[in-house]
Amino acid sequence: MNTHELIKIMKFFIEHNPGPIYLSIPNALIDAINKGVIGEGDKLPPQRSLAKELGTDLTTITRSFSEARKQGLIEATVGRGTFIRIGASETRWKNTNQAVVDLTMNLPPIPEDPSIKNLIQTELSSILRQQDLHALLSYRLTGGTTDERKQACRWVSPVIGQRNEDDILIVPGAQAAIAAIVTTLLKAGDVLVTDRFTYPGIRTVCAQFNILIKGIDSDAEGMVPDQLEDACSRLKPRLIYCTPTIQNPTTSTMSIERRKRVLSIARKHNAYILEDDPYSLLLKNPLPALAQLDPSRVFYVASLSKVISPSLRLAFMCAPDVELSTRITAALRATTLTNSGLMTALITRWIEKGTATQILSAIREELSERQKIAKDILGDTHCTHPEGPHIWLKLPEWWSSIDFVSYARKQGLGLVPSSVFTVEGEPPQRIRIALGSATSRENLTNSLKGIVDLMNHKKTFGFDSIV
Repeated sequence: MNTHELIKIMKFFIEHNPGPIYLSIPNALIDAINKGVIGEGDKLPPQRSLAKELGTDLTTITRSFSEARKQGLIEATVGRGTFIRIGASETRWKNTNQAVVDLTMNLPPIPEDPSIKNLIQTELSSILRQQDLHALLSYRLTGGTTDERKQACRWVSPVIGQRNEDDILIVPGAQAAIAAIVTTLLKAGDVLVTDRFTYPGIRTVCAQFNILIKGIDSDAEGMVPDQLEDACSRLKPRLIYCTPTIQNPTTSTMSIERRKRVLSIARKHNAYILEDDPYSLLLKNPLPALAQLDPSRVFYVASLSKVISPSLRLAFMCAPDVELSTRITAALRATTLTNSGLMTALITRWIEKGTATQILSAIREELSERQKIAKDILGDTHCTHPEGPHIWLKLPEWWSSIDFVSYARKQGLGLVPSSVFTVEGEPPQRIRIALGSATSRENLTNSLKGIVDLMNHKKTFGFDSIV
């Protein structure tokens, strides 16, 4: 925590906010969190010290801390002091009020043709008639059966190449796989390197298990090699986390050359790579995964949540070798035990019959059309991918990310601020827009036009005190 900068921010808000001082300080805390001056878990200076530094009385500081607690920004422990609450960065934009249009979740659009509803009803009915009900409703083999793994190999082969079914694990969701890999390789206090703006799920895992996370800059092709080289030289991480294809949230996609360079750096510093690959199959011609270029160096995770449906709660993963696969299986058994028999049977049949490919093709086409709509309305100056599910939208200079998202929610639009993805440093003036979660193209069109209108609206000073 930078105490000097925190005091400067507090003084600025007190001097420029026309409202009561006790309301200015919580807003100053929010601004300091957004700028990376203070972080979740940081200890605040004692109230008496703050009162002296700010030239006010102790009663005012006590009242301001009470207000900050009500807003979910801080928590106090007798004998230890006052700390920025874990999750405080979400309090400004996330609330229980349902947005009229929720563009926060990166969901695949539900295609009208083929009808997912009809396909589920027909296939489950067939499965229940043809397979042993007791086996379907019982506990499953951790990692999946031989036939299930065989179909999983078939599904991911366009990206990772031909693999033996023994190389694949069936996992109840990518998040479970990520947690199992991280906790198998790292212990509390170890360092994980990732992009400075990264998938929030990896941040959650690292926070839960006290893993230190270091973010490095990226360009249009992903991680900047020089910065990755420097981070690996200084920090000696055992694990690097990345999404080489349509990175979340920046949409950057590594070229073949960049993929080879990242692998070279990992080999040089004896680090493994956790390749999170939820989006590659959305591309008609996907690039080879890092796991195909160097299977011995990469843990590969491919979720079905972004290419079929998150309701399946299934992902497929590969480990670099048999020993690590065995350890990951043990970690999965200890935390999630097994996957759903019914859902695994459903997707196995869909892959085998070609139904999953049919659904994927429909989702690809729909996302492509939605990207065209977004380009027509928002222009082409934002970070995006023509086959991807989201946009990393740049805001006008007068809008901070959290202020814009908070204001948009009051107008019925659910968006995600950049702070959710920021590992360190000041969150940029950007938001992520998920194109697939809109219920229809018309719904998406109206929502994007609404976002443009909001972007053109210049907030007045004092907005911080009312949102």
